Amino acid sequence: MRLTARIRTRDGWAVSHAVVTVADMTGAQALRAEADAEGAVRDATPLEPGAYTVIVTAVGYAPAASSVIVTASGLAEVGTVTLARQGGTELPPPGPWTVDPVHSSVAAVAQHLGISSVHGRFTEFSGSIEIAPDDVTKSRVEAVIRAASVDTGNGMRDGHLKSPDFLDVERFPEITYRSTGLTATGSDRWTVHGELGMHGVVRPVDLDLTYLGTGPDPWGGTRAAFRATTELHREDFAMNYNQVLQAGITAIGTTLRVELDIQAVQGESLPAA
Repeated sequence: MRLTARIRTRDGWAVSHAVVTVADMTGAQALRAEADAEGAVRDATPLEPGAYTVIVTAVGYAPAASSVIVTASGLAEVGTVTLARQGGTELPPPGPWTVDPVHSSVAAVAQHLGISSVHGRFTEFSGSIEIAPDDVTKSRVEAVIRAASVDTGNGMRDGHLKSPDFLDVERFPEITYRSTGLTATGSDRWTVHGELGMHGVVRPVDLDLTYLGTGPDPWGGTRAAFRATTELHREDFAMNYNQVLQAGITAIGTTLRVELDIQAVQGESLPAA
């Protein structure tokens, strides 16, 4: 193995479609290699010792160039290359976007017995995004989650979560979120202000949002990707059940860490299957 590199976004995500080109000091191409699914580049082409220019490109990102010295062994260790999204802090193009639930996830993590975590997700949800054309802070997000679609990988635990002790899905079948505003907090980062309705209670909840970029999909559409996180406290939504074990340890933690990975398709509806 002669060339090694790792291609990442500023948020640490792998750029699996990156291409690395190595040119010698005359500008002639010495090798060209593509990143794998983990954003790693490994190429066994031997290189003559000396100085080279490494250029990393990927659709949707600004190119990055750096210099590398190839040792007598022919090894070129480029290290981690960070690519910046083209467009900086710009949001996706204005207009309506529809959340694609097949390529998105709504997950939550709770502490269990004070020593480990229980991971769960909701498998049925829908959502829409409206990017305002003139003032992006007026953009809107709405989402509806079917409470009964909670899945933690354990049928008995899922049944308890659906019961009146927790979500009470018979009385409150939907969990809703409606945004009320948007604030920029950094490059490609935003705070979404909104109201979460769950278990018959509506509370203000902010989402820490990272915009991961926009690009074409294989079906002729345009997609935008986002990652968002927040923390919820069960008692804020009148879910006060808890089983206290010996030494005062609670069976299920009262804080939930919510993790959203969202793909949205440009337009008011999803493309036909």
